[in-house]
Amino acid sequence: MLSYKIFHKLTQINWTILIVTVCIATIGFCVLYSAAQGSLSPWTDKQIIRFCVGLVILVIFALIDLRFWLSQSYILYLISISMLIIVEVIGYIGKGSQRWIDLYLFHFQPSELMKVALLMALARYFHNSPLENKGQTKMLILPFLFISMPAILVSKQPDLGTAILLILAGFSIIFVAGIRLWKIILSGSLVLISMPLLWKVLHQYQQERILTFLNPERDPLGAGYHILQSNIALGSGGFWGKGFQAGSQAHLDFLPEKQTDFIFAMFCEEFGVFGGTLLISLYIILISYAFRVSLKSRSAFGRYLGIGLATLLFLYVFINIAMVMGLVPVVGVPLPLVSYGGTSMLTFMMALGLLMSISIHRDIRVGRIEGLI
Repeated sequence: MLSYKIFHKLTQINWTILIVTVCIATIGFCVLYSAAQGSLSPWTDKQIIRFCVGLVILVIFALIDLRFWLSQSYILYLISISMLIIVEVIGYIGKGSQRWIDLYLFHFQPSELMKVALLMALARYFHNSPLENKGQTKMLILPFLFISMPAILVSKQPDLGTAILLILAGFSIIFVAGIRLWKIILSGSLVLISMPLLWKVLHQYQQERILTFLNPERDPLGAGYHILQSNIALGSGGFWGKGFQAGSQAHLDFLPEKQTDFIFAMFCEEFGVFGGTLLISLYIILISYAFRVSLKSRSAFGRYLGIGLATLLFLYVFINIAMVMGLVPVVGVPLPLVSYGGTSMLTFMMALGLLMSISIHRDIRVGRIEGLI
């Protein structure tokens, strides 16, 4: 009986999402192979292993009943907050930032897990809230705390990009849950008014990134070097690109962080506008299906969580591509399933697994749950 239920759920997996995910990841493997001068080491082989592990996680998450994720949302959020506090106290320091927990076999970045945990906690909160109370100001106090606590901890690491993602993705659920437009305008106005204070709180390198975004030529060999080299790589690819493993900016090491933050620039140098458009089209399909799956869910928890996850994926793609094109400041946001990174890869696969779970269990009606468990 149990095996039949598992088989039945496997037949309901959204194959469009799965196939597009594999296609995007495969593009990432090819670009990492090229970045390593035609070698599987040191990036491609590890990325393939992580993706295969991620596929197993995706399927497991997809088969688990949505009611289980609802019941464990607050627990996962508390675990994630605890790990962020551990990072603050005894976290591993790398590249000038204290963002990781050293697990000896690998370094784990709790802020990546927090992105999913935050959305799950917010989705549960608004799922349990009476419909007539969701737009009331008092109902927004706890969600603001849910968002602000991890955002503050992450910004102290410092990791401004992740903090921004947490805030924007969290507010996407608050907006869908019924917050009134005037409250959004008021919040935005308060942020604009507090800009001078926020500027003083930023680290010097973060201030330099913003100033460089406004004028990259002010320091072409320093803070502006990344974005100038990225723009050269993007422009030199033309429409069809220079060809696989033929990108001079990346292979002559002019393009920094070519395997992580600026991997889209390297891809476009080798495959041009055509390749960049193809990759963006795959992301559009994936994000569109994520929103479609969310809106089809009969449970409020599924809809809120799905929309939050779809928005998070969109923000990752938009910010990374806009960053390498010089449209937004450089904030260190990876390109989903393409950029090299262990924790981020597994987090994306967890998110897609939850979307699959929402799709498979879309007809299940989920009641309110009180307490933490």
